[in-house]
Amino acid sequence: MRVLIVKTSSMGDVLHTLPALTDAARAIPGIRFDWVVEEGFAQIPSWHEAVDRVIPVAIRRWRKGWFSAPVKAERLAFRQALQAEHYDAIIDAQGLVKSAALVTRLAHGIKHGMNWQSAREPLASLFYNRRHAIAKQQHAVERTRELFAKSLGYAKPETQGDYAIARHFVTGDGPQSPYAVFLHATTRDDKHWPESHWRALIALLADSGLRIKLPWGAPHEEARAKRLAEGYDFVEVLPRMSLESVARVLAGAKFVVSVDTGLSHLTAALDRPNLTLYGPTDPGLIGGYGKNQYICRPEHSSQLSDLNAAAVFAQLQPLLAAESDYV
Repeated sequence: MRVLIVKTSSMGDVLHTLPALTDAARAIPGIRFDWVVEEGFAQIPSWHEAVDRVIPVAIRRWRKGWFSAPVKAERLAFRQALQAEHYDAIIDAQGLVKSAALVTRLAHGIKHGMNWQSAREPLASLFYNRRHAIAKQQHAVERTRELFAKSLGYAKPETQGDYAIARHFVTGDGPQSPYAVFLHATTRDDKHWPESHWRALIALLADSGLRIKLPWGAPHEEARAKRLAEGYDFVEVLPRMSLESVARVLAGAKFVVSVDTGLSHLTAALDRPNLTLYGPTDPGLIGGYGKNQYICRPEHSSQLSDLNAAAVFAQLQPLLAAESDYV
């Protein structure tokens, strides 16, 4: 059985789709997947053993020069890649009009998606051959698991979903000095933890014996990382890295402290202990999902600035005491 998945973005949404593949692979021996995904996240599906082919799409970039010769050539190559296979099922896990229209016009096979009441954009449901009712008041991972189960005809497991990608990053490189990773960068201003708070937490960890690694993805994030590390010889600002390289760093961490960001979801997918700092966002439906995921929020406030370093440090104590299984 061959299935096409359409889940193009964001990083968290793409990662949240992986447990559904694991369910399907266990329920239907021999099932294989192709996956349409935004080019910036194309590495992620390749980490799952049930995925044969990743088909990158670049709608965001193409819009800037839709009729230019290079973009027209890329669009043609994408269309040819999508139409090279006739699929037993096509699952639009994005639930948006643009994703539904994309698969309806170009891909061959029976198209599945959420019904009018369930889809993020109800009009998307009009493009599907099979429409499924998916309860909204559950975590995004569980919604996608339910969609796959109903589309492919098996019962959704009652057990917690398994991303099944952590093994991809297990290496035999030998022992390393223990380290933590601080994921300090996010897109929304109200999801940032103040730099003064990060530095206070770093100071509290000075005698822990841990190194602290700071990844970044944009120049302003690199500048922030350098400010956080200033004066601390046990804090390392990492170089610019590919997503896979960042994943390898996260996979080796004793624990991670993160704001609400895509890399926090990657940490969860890698089964690493992760303390996520939440302010205005609700972790109930889209927060960290998986093993070893912990939440830290300010009391009686939605302002992340009201969460002090001492409170975070107190919640880190069990993780500091735990023996790491990645060395």
